[in-house]
Amino acid sequence: MNRRLVLASQSPRRRVLLEALGIPFVVHPSDAPEVSESGSGPKGVVMANARAKADAVTSLFADSWILGSDTVVALGDRVFGKPRSMPEAEEMLLELQGKEHRVFTAVCLIQLESKLTELWCEETRVGFRPLTLCQIRDYLAHIDPLDKAGAYAIQEGGERIVSHVFGSLSNVVGLPLESVELMLKRHGVQKKGLSEGEAVKTPL
Repeated sequence: MNRRLVLASQSPRRRVLLEALGIPFVVHPSDAPEVSESGSGPKGVVMANARAKADAVTSLFADSWILGSDTVVALGDRVFGKPRSMPEAEEMLLELQGKEHRVFTAVCLIQLESKLTELWCEETRVGFRPLTLCQIRDYLAHIDPLDKAGAYAIQEGGERIVSHVFGSLSNVVGLPLESVELMLKRHGVQKKGLSEGEAVKTPL
């Protein structure tokens, strides 16, 4: 049975990524409050937030698969969420420049009617070029960093600040498409009109 998929997120980037899989879905943003700290570190933060976002929507769509997700940037155990101002965005990039950091994205899939839950986290390592304050300000002038974890978007001029990426690129954007596709297919949520056994080409 190919149940409906509901994206419990207002992120335009997650919407575009999920659309690239060709799997029909509807969007119902979650209003769950996010935590910024966890005794389990950055991984614990995103997993708690992804689960909370999905949980907040499940009662409205009991017969559907709900997808909640959260992304943070981490330098060591320090978590970089979304900056609250341009000066804070500058501070984040100054701290990250010339170093390698990790991007964690957690995904929670819940199907309430069947009492099924899948919760996992992907990690990608991202290296930043050495950057001056002038270079950082020039980069920030070309994007809106206030809705982005770590104050940057790898898909928007990322080559200007990023030196290397080890792992899933889509994970850095906001959703690990490779594992999401596999998990959805495992539970029978497939591309519209896809016949059993037919492969779906994953972008990125």
